[in-house]
Amino acid sequence: MMKEALLDAAEAVLSEQGTQALTLTAVADRAGVSKGGLLYHFPTKEALVRAMVARVIDEFDDLIASYLGSYGDGVPGAYTRAYVEATFEILTGEARAYRRWSAITAAAADPEQAEPLNEAMRRWHGRAPAGTPADDPDPGIATVVRLAAEGLWEVVSHDPGLYGPEQLEELRQRLLGLLER
Repeated sequence: MMKEALLDAAEAVLSEQGTQALTLTAVADRAGVSKGGLLYHFPTKEALVRAMVARVIDEFDDLIASYLGSYGDGVPGAYTRAYVEATFEILTGEARAYRRWSAITAAAADPEQAEPLNEAMRRWHGRAPAGTPADDPDPGIATVVRLAAEGLWEVVSHDPGLYGPEQLEELRQRLLGLLER
């Protein structure tokens, strides 16, 4: 999909060259398309940034939903378990670990651009949403686990090689284990 390729190019420009380099021309060049081709999909830089933010939110919401769907009704802490599993799926994916960092960085200069991500954070870090299979038996532990996963995501966004696959798996198991208490 061309839109996905353009968003990938924008993320690459940001991660490799910083916020000052994020221009429509730089993104078009990186994606190997004409500026007109980029403008067809994203008529402004603001539209491009909105799409970057929306992709991060949609991707994480979809991952949480997929993990929630794998739990049966009545599983204690299903939402937080799904949150942890979704986070670790992103952390172990090649291109996605820095995706949220790119969206936050791109939207940082404009509070209006950042608001959808702020709203998603409020939703993700609240108690288990209505309609999930089960609420967290210990909301305090669930909050700590989600915040720990969030912090790990932030750290890995800045240094993807800091933890190897075995360390990430051990951390995932420990966070899920906290929910057993």
